[in-house]
Amino acid sequence: MSSLYKLNQDYQELLNMLYQDDIDEQMILDTLESVDGEIEDKADNYAYIIADLESSATACKNEEDRLSKRRKVIENRIKNLKNNLMLTIKDTGKTNIKTDLHTFRIQKNGGKRALTIDGDVPVEYTKTITENDTDKIRQALESGKKLSFAHLEPQKESLRIV
Repeated sequence: MSSLYKLNQDYQELLNMLYQDDIDEQMILDTLESVDGEIEDKADNYAYIIADLESSATACKNEEDRLSKRRKVIENRIKNLKNNLMLTIKDTGKTNIKTDLHTFRIQKNGGKRALTIDGDVPVEYTKTITENDTDKIRQALESGKKLSFAHLEPQKESLRIV
């Protein structure tokens, strides 16, 4: 069985034959039938491989989801254990504890302090953000208006296997 690339070349040669006057019509029909049959067989095989790969991808996605949930549970347990340990150390009035195996310190975090807004902010402490109105631009282009700053891309195509 030929490769899909080879079948595509054969199909192009067949199309070229259609424009030649000196080619027998029966020869064209026979060639067309053989190329079409091989392409259909190849397409079916591709569909089986694609379906198998989609199944594998779905299984991977399900496993990712399962592992992600498990990771979140573990991270929450770590957070809770650290929080409980910190509260216990703080309750003793200490900020430092040293054991034979570990040293524990309660210290301020680095970076900027958290900011909480408690009410209406005066205008002098605000900034204006301008956004493109893509819906309005799209409507103008779809209605036939020519815009120098935007255009609609060609509609994309995809293969659907049913």
